[in-house]
Amino acid sequence: MNNTKLIDFIKNDLSKLKVLVLGDVMLDIYYYGEVKRISPEAPVPVTHVLSQKETLGGAANVAHNLALLGVNVNMAGFIGDDEHGKSLANKFKELGADTAGLIATNSPTTAKIRVIGSNQQMLRLDFEETKPPKKEFADKIKNYVTEKIADGVDAVIISDYAKGLVTEDISSFVIQAANDAGIPAIVDPKGVKWEKYKGADFITPNLKELNEVTLDSVENVDAEVEAAAYSAMKKFTLKNIIVTRSSKGMSLVTDATVTHIRATAREVYDVSGAGDTIIAVFSAAIAGGLKPTDAAYLSNLAASVVVGKLGTYALSREELLEALKD
Repeated sequence: MNNTKLIDFIKNDLSKLKVLVLGDVMLDIYYYGEVKRISPEAPVPVTHVLSQKETLGGAANVAHNLALLGVNVNMAGFIGDDEHGKSLANKFKELGADTAGLIATNSPTTAKIRVIGSNQQMLRLDFEETKPPKKEFADKIKNYVTEKIADGVDAVIISDYAKGLVTEDISSFVIQAANDAGIPAIVDPKGVKWEKYKGADFITPNLKELNEVTLDSVENVDAEVEAAAYSAMKKFTLKNIIVTRSSKGMSLVTDATVTHIRATAREVYDVSGAGDTIIAVFSAAIAGGLKPTDAAYLSNLAASVVVGKLGTYALSREELLEALKD
């Protein structure tokens, strides 16, 4: 792979690119501390909290990755009228992202609280409701998407975390709007109801997700991954599939070709958020005119950096450049 071409691409001003992200936004909250004793109240460790961090999670982490690359981001998602929602919206404003598509609903903002004691995750608390949105909120999302596509975007991302936003109605609407405008629609899927992703230009399942949707026991070997990918493409009318394969890297499967990209050898510390980085970097590359094989290589390299970080992590442009130089 010619890294010089990719370095030049990343060095160029990516602020001319506009990407619309639609999906389940979350607020990730971390409490870091140390564990030195067991509680006298119950047989559980006591974590003495030393610091706290809030980060953008889920589809919001996809947007965060794009923003750190320098891409202009339009975010479409649901938040609640609560403190978590306010915090999430403020973080988007700090990134300079357009927040008009963050629609306040009567459901709570999805938030995940993790307690990390002595570098081990001790507990996770989830605040969420996963029911489909009311029509009034779905219509607001559709109107925002229609407006932004009309204004001109270079790619559309659907980041599905199965928290209620990405219904078949909304997903089909967004993909069709992107298709009609000649804009690539790129999906990070969740669950087995892939009918709602019909017409997507690219879809980025991991091997487990591909297994679940094809109902096959797919081993992590090239031939089986290829066969399962083609099966899913035919069944759900998909144009291209990028299968992320953990230690085996990823496979880009198109109608005409298959490209296997091996993982870069790095220490794996935490895989959370790696899929967000992959779809963000891949989409930015496609939006900027790179070939799918180059975009896949770049996103695979980006993921190898992120898995070496603790917690939800957004990759900066400088870190990606450094990885390319290495």
